[in-house]
Amino acid sequence: MSAEYWSGKLYRAEQVRRGEQQVAAQQQLDMYQLMERAGTAVFRVLEQEFSRQHHVLVCCGGGNNGGDGYVVARLAREAGYQVTLWQQGDAVTLKGDAAKARDAWLAAEGQILPPGQAIPASIEVVVDALLGTGLSGQVRAETQRLIVMINRIALPVIAVDIPSGLCADTGRPLGQAVKAQVTVTFIGSKQGLWTAQAANYVGRVQFAGLEVADAFEQIESPSAFVSQVSDIACCLPPRQRDAHKGDHGRILLAGGDHGMGGAIRMAAEAAARAGAGLTAVLTQPDNVLAIVAARPEIMARGWLDSERSVLALRLLWADVLVLGPGLGQSAWSRALYDVLAQTEKRHVVDADGLNLLAHSPDYKNNRIITPHPGEAATLLACSVTEVEADRFYAARTLQQKYGGVVVLKGAGTLVDDGTQCWVCAAGNPGMATGGMGDVLSGIIGALLGQGLSLAAAARCGVWIHSTAADRCAAEGERGMLASDLFPHIRQLVNPR
Repeated sequence: MSAEYWSGKLYRAEQVRRGEQQVAAQQQLDMYQLMERAGTAVFRVLEQEFSRQHHVLVCCGGGNNGGDGYVVARLAREAGYQVTLWQQGDAVTLKGDAAKARDAWLAAEGQILPPGQAIPASIEVVVDALLGTGLSGQVRAETQRLIVMINRIALPVIAVDIPSGLCADTGRPLGQAVKAQVTVTFIGSKQGLWTAQAANYVGRVQFAGLEVADAFEQIESPSAFVSQVSDIACCLPPRQRDAHKGDHGRILLAGGDHGMGGAIRMAAEAAARAGAGLTAVLTQPDNVLAIVAARPEIMARGWLDSERSVLALRLLWADVLVLGPGLGQSAWSRALYDVLAQTEKRHVVDADGLNLLAHSPDYKNNRIITPHPGEAATLLACSVTEVEADRFYAARTLQQKYGGVVVLKGAGTLVDDGTQCWVCAAGNPGMATGGMGDVLSGIIGALLGQGLSLAAAARCGVWIHSTAADRCAAEGERGMLASDLFPHIRQLVNPR
């Protein structure tokens, strides 16, 4: 996000369209003034990123997004850039403010050309003003061809408000979408820029309030929020100097069937590194020695189905339960799950705990569930494609069906408590490796043990986990291990 102040609030496209008209009416602004401000904001980014020696291609569509492009083209030409402008469709058919911007470009002696068969070799940067946030159906074939041409030549692209072809509400491409280096979004940041496949298209998102963002926020309530470091610091104040281990949570983690002891071990160490006072594990007896030898601070005990009293005692001892890392779906797994899942204590359900929950769905307000898209599809009895087509809808539907707080993992992880939704903008592809989800569930469990609410523990845990991974990625994304996050987790739960 750019240096211009941004509140972290997100909106649906219709909210921004409606709100900007109301603000313009309140402030007696001509909508063309907002178009000029939008074009100026994009031009400033062009100036910051590229010298006046660059040849710029501005691609304009038929709506107001295209009008913004005409303003960018005019300002760039006046500043000394070489500018080529392509109009997708007939420029004569432009209406309203877009037509006014077109006429100003022509008055500045600019030319309007139809898209060529190929982007000229002299072009060094592209301004994408083809399609705006009003797109709902699939991109038309002729525009898809131009988008493919832009993406194929791999030039740096500045997208006007949103990369053309990307759904502003869901973050999915509608047939084809432009891959931008920078996206300059106006007035209210669109929620679809922050999750799902949007990460492949938006590049660096910069916010331009156009001098009306404060007034807009008074009119429209956000549809979601991006988690910010300031939010995390508020949830993790310095500890009292006379604190003792009982003040910071007794965390019980259950899982680790045969061959999956590493999952419960990583979840437990993540809980300890995230500040849990005491950390205990119930697992297959074969796993105990390896866990204790690697991390003696973890109180690990083997459990067999015949030892139901052990479960009761451990649950009585615990403040928080984490159920699922490496749990499996064997008879041992089901027996452990059937007892522990009935707890009235606050708990986190992850991994195979979610698959077992899908077999016997229930609604509870004392838990956090942390599905990845595949597990979410199982919980909702739909396809992964349907989940990823609208992650905001999927997260809210999961919350309405299962209660509590939902963490829908993936690019732009969502946290939904049924009333509000938060998006995590941190994270990277290096996290696509075994054990990452186990580490996350351990972090969240530890934060619950330290007194955070379900929603705060979920959103802070997701941010800490993803930010730790970003710090690891300084050494490269490929080859990152889930256990590489541990030293960074400790740093992040001690905000300065």
